Amino acid sequence: MDFSKARNGILFQQAKSINQSPFEKLFEIFKELITHTSGDFDEAIEWLRELDQEYQLTDEDYTIEDFIEDLLDKGFVKAEIKPDGSERSMGITAKTEKLLREYALKQIFGKLRKTGLGNHNTKHLGIGHETSGELSPFQFGDPLENIVLTESLKNAQIHSGIDDLQISQEDLVVEKNHHKSQMSTVLMIDISHSMILYGEDRITPAKKVAMALAELITTRYPKDTLDVLVFGNDARPISIKELPYLQVGPYHTNTVAGLELAMDMLRRKRNTNKQIFMITDGKPSCLKMPDGSYYKNSVGLDKSIVEKCYLMAQRAKKVKIPITTFMIASDPYLKQFVQEFTKANNGKAFYTGLNNLGEMIFEDYEKNRKKRFG
Repeated sequence: MDFSKARNGILFQQAKSINQSPFEKLFEIFKELITHTSGDFDEAIEWLRELDQEYQLTDEDYTIEDFIEDLLDKGFVKAEIKPDGSERSMGITAKTEKLLREYALKQIFGKLRKTGLGNHNTKHLGIGHETSGELSPFQFGDPLENIVLTESLKNAQIHSGIDDLQISQEDLVVEKNHHKSQMSTVLMIDISHSMILYGEDRITPAKKVAMALAELITTRYPKDTLDVLVFGNDARPISIKELPYLQVGPYHTNTVAGLELAMDMLRRKRNTNKQIFMITDGKPSCLKMPDGSYYKNSVGLDKSIVEKCYLMAQRAKKVKIPITTFMIASDPYLKQFVQEFTKANNGKAFYTGLNNLGEMIFEDYEKNRKKRFG
């Protein structure tokens, strides 16, 4: 596999790794390689050895073998004996999966303005989890735990006197809560074979975006939800844990199946604020038929396929689910489809190169929350 683009990032890492230990220097490179190889440890190490020969990453005091042993000792990889007992098979651990999400978040969003952790508040008041600092007279239905005792006692003193202190409902003061906004997002990732064709790796940036969004939402917006699905001939949900291992095709592009699954996922969410992000590099080219067979047409825009996509876009619009499409290819048929699709949904669409894909999705995620939640 060609890893020229990975090499560019690795060389940049080399330039800033002067003060790092030998392990830290190699580990930064390893995280990039293991993402490109979809979690294949042996292939990542093979690439690392090749880079070592080319750029002298190690010396006799610290070798690639020393690095592998440190990975094992530190719990970043695990060794399993193959069933025949012949050799050990290496794989990354949950600890490394978490680090890869953090690494993706730093890579993609590191240059953006940092904000505090927590949720965005709305301008509306209601039952929530944090107080707003705003005091008001107690009304029936206000949570009793929000009663401000000092202010209530002060009112009782004024009304009844300190010698015959009596507290009435009119004396009670409560601190109102901000209603906490919640967003449910489904990220759709195209895994059709074109995502690695023509000498361009499009799946690795898409994986990094998904890992970064997962880390962003779980740390900064813990009450929000993110679901990820992949779509090729069919669509299926994948867990956050699976993201580093994501691979492509060979598949066509069944956009309808992806949208149907995304809508089904969001239908199960109780909150009302929902959105879909779709990353794709090709026009819809596949439908699954009632008998289980596949109807495929990769030539031009197939009316029977795209009309079903437009219908799904209209359904999403009716239930107020905006769809934002990120096109990572300049195919004119894709642009034509996305233009009509976006019009049907009243959503948004971007044509983006692979380098700034993550920042654009992050910006749109933040804008959607600010726009909808004040």
